[in-house]
Amino acid sequence: MSRARQPPLVTGISPKEGISWTKVTIRGENLGTGPSDLIGLTICGHNCLLTAEWISASKIVCRVGQDKNDKGDIIVTTKSGGKGTSTVFFKLLKPDKIGILDQSAVWVEEMNYYDTRTDRNKGISPLSQRAANPLGIEIDKQKVQSQAIEPLFPGMSGDFNCENFCATWYLITNHSTASFEQLKTAANNLRKQASKKNEGNVAYVKGGLSTFFEAQDALAAIHQKLEADGTEKVEGSMTQILEKVLKSASTTADTLFQEVLGRKDKADSTRNALNVLQRFKFLFNLPLNIEKNIQKGDYDVVINDYEKAKSLFGKTEVQVFKKVYSEVETRIEALRNLLLDKLLETPSTLHDQKRYIRYLSDLHAPGDPAWQCIGAQHKWIVQLMHSCKEGYVKELKGTAVLQSPLLDMDSDGRPSPLGRLSQNTSLQRGSSFQSGRNDTWRYKTPHQVSFVDKLTKVVVGQLPNFWKLWISYVNGSLFSETAEKSGQMEKSKKNARQRQNDFKKMIQDVMQTLVKLIRGALLPFSLEEEELKHYGGWELKSELSGPWLTHVVQTVRLSHESLTALEIPNDMLQTIQDLILDLRVRCVMVTLHHTTEEVKRLADKEDWVVDNEGLTSLPSQFEQCVIQALQSLKGVIECKPGEASIFQQQKIQDDVCYLCINIIQVFIVSLEYLSTKPEGGMDTMHISADVSSPDLFGSIHEDTTISPEKRLLIVLSNCRFIERHTLLNIAEHFEKYGFQAIEKITRASTDSLKDLDLRLFECYIESKSDPIVGSLEPGIYAGYFDWKDCPTPTGVRNYLKEALVNIIAVHAEVFAVSKELVPRVMARIVEAVGDELSRLMQCVSSFSRNGALQARLELYALRDAIAIYLTNDSKSSFKHAVEALPQLPSGADKKLLEELLNGFKSSMHLQLTCFQSSSSVSMKT
Repeated sequence: MSRARQPPLVTGISPKEGISWTKVTIRGENLGTGPSDLIGLTICGHNCLLTAEWISASKIVCRVGQDKNDKGDIIVTTKSGGKGTSTVFFKLLKPDKIGILDQSAVWVEEMNYYDTRTDRNKGISPLSQRAANPLGIEIDKQKVQSQAIEPLFPGMSGDFNCENFCATWYLITNHSTASFEQLKTAANNLRKQASKKNEGNVAYVKGGLSTFFEAQDALAAIHQKLEADGTEKVEGSMTQILEKVLKSASTTADTLFQEVLGRKDKADSTRNALNVLQRFKFLFNLPLNIEKNIQKGDYDVVINDYEKAKSLFGKTEVQVFKKVYSEVETRIEALRNLLLDKLLETPSTLHDQKRYIRYLSDLHAPGDPAWQCIGAQHKWIVQLMHSCKEGYVKELKGTAVLQSPLLDMDSDGRPSPLGRLSQNTSLQRGSSFQSGRNDTWRYKTPHQVSFVDKLTKVVVGQLPNFWKLWISYVNGSLFSETAEKSGQMEKSKKNARQRQNDFKKMIQDVMQTLVKLIRGALLPFSLEEEELKHYGGWELKSELSGPWLTHVVQTVRLSHESLTALEIPNDMLQTIQDLILDLRVRCVMVTLHHTTEEVKRLADKEDWVVDNEGLTSLPSQFEQCVIQALQSLKGVIECKPGEASIFQQQKIQDDVCYLCINIIQVFIVSLEYLSTKPEGGMDTMHISADVSSPDLFGSIHEDTTISPEKRLLIVLSNCRFIERHTLLNIAEHFEKYGFQAIEKITRASTDSLKDLDLRLFECYIESKSDPIVGSLEPGIYAGYFDWKDCPTPTGVRNYLKEALVNIIAVHAEVFAVSKELVPRVMARIVEAVGDELSRLMQCVSSFSRNGALQARLELYALRDAIAIYLTNDSKSSFKHAVEALPQLPSGADKKLLEELLNGFKSSMHLQLTCFQSSSSVSMKT
């Protein structure tokens, strides 16, 4: 159950005193939760609920009812809180009935008073005179209080001026002590007043009847005398005497009243002049009022006054009015010029422009102010764009600092997104390679980037108002109702229809200026020579990097989206779409070119530390470098609504394909250089122009702790991994990001990598097989050994053991770098040894029995020891070598051969174990 609310408490009432029906505002606490919650309201004991208006829980408005008490509480009763209390009081005032001219401190309701002077010829009721004592008898000095009588006559009043007048109430209040005779006298007085009313105008005429007859007799006597005299002029006749008397009276009157009449005429003329000034003071004061209101900026007041004066005095023929009105027109013309200057003043808000245009249209300004404003705004926007470019060009030429720190800060002092981009870019690129030069330039925002940001901000900030101004001009919303009534709106719409092509040219001019200024800063090669003089001027020593171009593309895209949201036709924005496409293409080209430069410097990071798979970090760094470059181009390559693919042109496809191949070719050249020790200088004639720069490998240092053979093996292992994994991953990313001719890129890269792998492999095999092969022949014939005359074999001779030890050394060297290379290298080493043994055996003219047994023992021992690495070629070589030997004649020789072979294997078991450990490794021929 919810807790009961506190009872109402009235803490204030305004006003605190007044007569009946005074409107009061009651304030307090817990005055109810709503109108339905308010069930009672009394002021001075009178129920005021019917007039109460609940405003809130702390405010109620009502009217005070009929007075019962002079002073009382204000009690509010609610359903939720019950009957309340009050800390303030209200005092009821009871003013006496007063006349029209009497002063009063409180408001008195109007009553129907009558002026006896103006209504004396009308039939007036005696009671209408509102006499203080209509009965004509003495009023009691001690009247009975109305509060005592009111309960006896509910709904009645003792005031004879009220409609609910009660005679009994009046008599008790004013004549309670009168005798019966006095009341009869009062009744007679009332009857007399009523009879006077009934007599009316007839009684008035009867009263003056004798005077009327006397005047009629006098006029009749004068008439008879004049008829007796006739029309002749008789000297001394009554007519002449009367004429002389009248003239004399007139002369005397003129003499007596000439000064007075003169003053009267002068006063009349002055009064007339003052009346004219008072009556037409609006016109006479208008010039000064116009000046004051213009200074205060109250143009609406000026326009209203002017329209009023024009309607009243625009066609007047009165000279004084014409003179004053011409001065008004002069002031209005000055106001028109002032408003036009303000309208054409820049910068200005759209609200102010619309306001000034409306003012000028209401003042009937000549020409078309709205179109003048549109033209001025167009010129200002174009001028603002050129000023922006000139400011940055001067700053670039005048200082060596790339960018002021203030341009890298937002309004609240935080680094701007542009500044954060520069830092992130530097960190990302710095993670892929190290350079000895100073990288502080990465934290500076290039002037071109800041310029494009500022330029697009100017256009996006100003063009919407410019476009909205045109739309308002077309639909007529610039004009007021006055202009609509005068036909100016229709005229404006007609002008707008005729000037659509002109406005379209303005928009196109703004778009062309924006595009050409950006091209002059970032794509100067895309402008004509004359255009470059006007829109260029950037003396740049280096081109923007890919991340900055990506930022520029994003900026221009956002600008295009903002302008598209204004519903500007697409054909007007096509130049921006073309610019975005060219910037995207340029961004891709520059990023790929910079990636090539970074790949050149990857050789500096080769530490020759091999992992378990025989790889260094170089392939992974190369792959990450390429993938990061492609990831940075993701937003650039993706097509936004309305954009075309950057690969739609065949030339761009070919250029991008060439740059992608070049990136991989540069890395392959770096691998070749790392694998061989340069002697004197490096021949770069076979390298493309992009990778043959003098500083390509200038910073690579020779690490004396790594042997050339081991370098070859490490690079071979890396080549093998790159061919099987890295190139495939890069190709997948090329395809993921929409690159074309991926097969061509992969094929060219794979062919170059295989060619390098083959050359390096042959170089390593040559370096390892030549010593082993070269030692075979001298070892066979050491100690003047002769196949025709040799003793009975007792085991494998030392030359073969030495050859096996050398082969084992090669195996160990390769195995230490990469297990996968072991079968490939060992197979070629075995082939070389087998070829040499086959040649040597075939060169022997004849063998003795022991010689044939010795040769067969050594061939079988070597073949069985390296059997796991035998290829078809090496098997064929051993087969030819064995076929060159005579067959063993007896079983004893065969048994001896088997015993000797077993003895050799037993004695060389430890050494030969390395060949067996690789039995599970597949062999590549």
